[in-house]
This record gives sequence, structure tokens and C-alpha cells, in this order.
Amino acid sequence: MSDSDLRGLDNPFWTCLATRHAHLAQGDALARRYLPEISVLAGVSKSAPANVAALNALVGVGDEIVLVGVDIPKLPSSWETLHTLKLTQMLRSERTPLPDGDEFVTTLGPSDVPEMAALVELTHPGPFRPRTIELGTYIGIRERGRLVAMAGERTWTGDFREVSAICTHPDAQRRGYARSLVGRVVNRMLRAGQTPYLHVESGNAVAIDVYRRLSFVRRTEFPALFAKRIG
Repeated sequence: MSDSDLRGLDNPFWTCLATRHAHLAQGDALARRYLPEISVLAGVSKSAPANVAALNALVGVGDEIVLVGVDIPKLPSSWETLHTLKLTQMLRSERTPLPDGDEFVTTLGPSDVPEMAALVELTHPGPFRPRTIELGTYIGIRERGRLVAMAGERTWTGDFREVSAICTHPDAQRRGYARSLVGRVVNRMLRAGQTPYLHVESGNAVAIDVYRRLSFVRRTEFPALFAKRIG
């Protein structure tokens, strides 16, 4: 892994939007965001007034965005802060594959999006919109036909690929579903020569411990800002 790739992880959404996912983005060299129907994730190349103005021009009144990174810009009064939190970024440089588990896992497609969105609404692993599924491959586990767990791929920075949307229905927890799904997502990335990484709320000690046992290590911590444009 190169130093430039690692530096890109300090501003992961911007780096991805300006490179690997530029074809899914709106914006320019100052600010970018995913197409609104794909994701609320956005980024700026640096924290400066011109970049904030460019971001403001990309987001319609009433729409929301999420910014993360070591240098999040201060937004003007035309924005409402919905909430903030601290994220821990973890990498898995270990190349040993993880166990796949014995569960029957299916690849999720566009017809599964309503169920995926309902599971996200219930469990809150992170933002999800109708076309978020286009960011990567998503897989899930069903019980009696009902989707009860899923995980997938989101942003992509250099050779670093983000594991995301890891969630399990409360009725199906403590069965190892998340571990099995993360194992399969990670192994897919390893076969592609990628280094898996993820973001987890810093206060979620249980999840962080699970990821550590899967050989993820803490790289850094930075803030996340959820904001809505109101004017």
C-alpha cells in the first residue's frame, strides 16, 4: 500500500468520489457528492470557503449529506446539523482469508432494495438510498424468505475497499451472521488484491471487538457530520 493511498483514507469519501467512483458523482475539483439517489456521502478536497460554496451548489434545499475526514469544513447557516459522531477507521492488512461460514448466502440485487432499506431503517448501519446497491456487491442471509442480515461494499480508495452496511435484524442476532457475511465480503476483496477497511462508530465497543477478532486494526479516528441544507 502506498503512502498516497493511505493519505487518501484521511478524506475517504472525497478521494473515492474524485477517482474510483467519479462516474457516480456530481461536482468538480472543489466538492463532489454521489448522485442523490445513490448516496448522501459527499466530500471536499480541502476545508476552505470556495469548497464550501461549491458543496452548497451541489445540494438542494431539504437534501442531506454526510461528511467525514480529518478536516471537515464548517458549514454556513444555510445548513442544519442533524448530528455528529466519531468514527473509527479500521484496516485489515492481514491477507489470510476468513472462514465463510455454513450459512446460505445470496447476492442481493435491485429487487431486494426495499427489504434492504427496511433492514437499514431498523438497524442503522449507515445511510442507504435506492441506488446504493450500485456501489458494490451486497450479500445477505434470509430466514423463511425474510432478509435478516446483509453486508456489502461501498467506497473504494486506491486498492482499499470499504466493507459496509453490516447489519442483522434484532430477531436474528447472536447467530454469527455478521461474522459470516463480513468473512465473505473480505475474502472477495482479498481475491481481487484489495485491502479491506471499514468505519465504525467509536462508541460501539462490541462491534470494534468483533472486527479486531477478524484481524481489522484501528488506523485513525475522525468526525462525521450529518447535515441538511435548509436555505
